[in-house]
This record gives sequence, structure tokens and C-alpha cells, in this order.
Amino acid sequence: MELQGKTALITGANRGIGEATVKALFDKGVSKVYLAVRDTESTTHLHAKYAEKVETLQVDVTDKASVQKLAQKATDTHIVVNNAGVMKHESPLSENAEDALRSEFEVNVFGLLHVAQAFESTLVANKGAIVQLNSIASVKTFGDISTYCASKAATYSLTQGLREKLSEKGVAVISIHPGPIGTDMGKNAGFDDAPGPEVVANAIAEALESEDFHTFPDDVAKQIGDAYASFADNIILGDMSL
Repeated sequence: MELQGKTALITGANRGIGEATVKALFDKGVSKVYLAVRDTESTTHLHAKYAEKVETLQVDVTDKASVQKLAQKATDTHIVVNNAGVMKHESPLSENAEDALRSEFEVNVFGLLHVAQAFESTLVANKGAIVQLNSIASVKTFGDISTYCASKAATYSLTQGLREKLSEKGVAVISIHPGPIGTDMGKNAGFDDAPGPEVVANAIAEALESEDFHTFPDDVAKQIGDAYASFADNIILGDMSL
């Protein structure tokens, strides 16, 4: 994909990986970015930096009607980066595991469904791309954040399904699998010394140019990606049907 002159929309664009992706896409020549966030007051620093190149739109990805309204306002979008997500710190034996799992599925899993369905016609018309922020937790479960891992395994499954269905219509689908990243969410999980979000943001921009389905951006992720590569190439990306 040629990024020069394209319009992008990023959910959860006000901080962390979302904010870093705004910069990475502008560095690659994207002309406009929609900042899709719950709190429209949270993007003032990005408007101060990028002026008319950004536009803030309110959305709650857990609300299907809200996402549909967003899509109706952003019909010139070529690239959707589905970045919005939540992480709870619950094991399967935690007292709050059920509530955590429900919350993470509402945002991470149903949020992806809502975004993909609402933007399908726009991305098909514009021959665009959708980027899903998955995780190494999509393919490897870590006990203390098991509910989060379960939600990301589900989003990865949906991302594979989107690739199968949307690629037939000329839409690129990209699955990003970071390891521990030094965002607010990452630091809350104890990832104080992890690489910054720009590592993931730059990988997103490069993946859009190459249209590679899998991207494992940081050093920890690359270790898992290298071990996973044979299965991914032969089974996930291979010509296998039921």
C-alpha cells in the first residue's frame, strides 16, 4: 500500500500506541488522521501539534450504534487501525476473573467486530486496510493476565477470519503482535523497562506498506514470532480449507 495522501482512522488515538501511530503514519505521508476516542477532550495535544491534519471523532467501540455513526462520518478512510483495548490483571482463579473477561471481551473482541462491520463498505470502496492490535498474548497465555490473553486469542481468530473474507474484496488485513510495551497500560502491568510505543507504531506503518499479515514488532515479540513462523506460514497463511 502506498501511504502518501491516504486518510487513516485510529481508535484509542489519544495516547500510547495510538498516539505514536498518528506520528508514524504522518511520517509516511498520510495526509489526515481521524482520532477516534471516547473522550473528545483527550486529544487537544494532538490538535495543537498537527492542527487541521487531525480530526477528533467520538466513539465507544463497545456500542455498535456509536461505531456505525463513526463510520458514517469517516467515509474517506483508507486505513483503520483498531487500537482501542483494555487489559485486566486476572488469572482464571481470581475472584474477579469473570467480570474481567466480560469487560475485555466487550472492548477487545466485540469492539473489533463492530469496527470491522461498520467500516467494511468504506474499506472495500477505497481499497483500504484494517490493522488489528493483537498481542503475543494472542498465541501464548500468561497466567496473571489470562483473561486478557483469552480476549486477544479471540481477536486473533477474528482477524484471521477478516483476512479470509476481506482480502477477496481487495482489503488488506494486518495483525500486529507486540510483546510488553511501555505504555500506560503496559506500565500498569509492570512493564517499566519495555520498549516505547513508537516501536509498534513504526511496525504498523511498515506492515501497511508491505501488507504482511503478521508483524511481531519488538525483541520479545520477535522471539515468539520466529518460533511461530512455521505454523503461521503453513497453517494460518497456507491454503487449508475445511
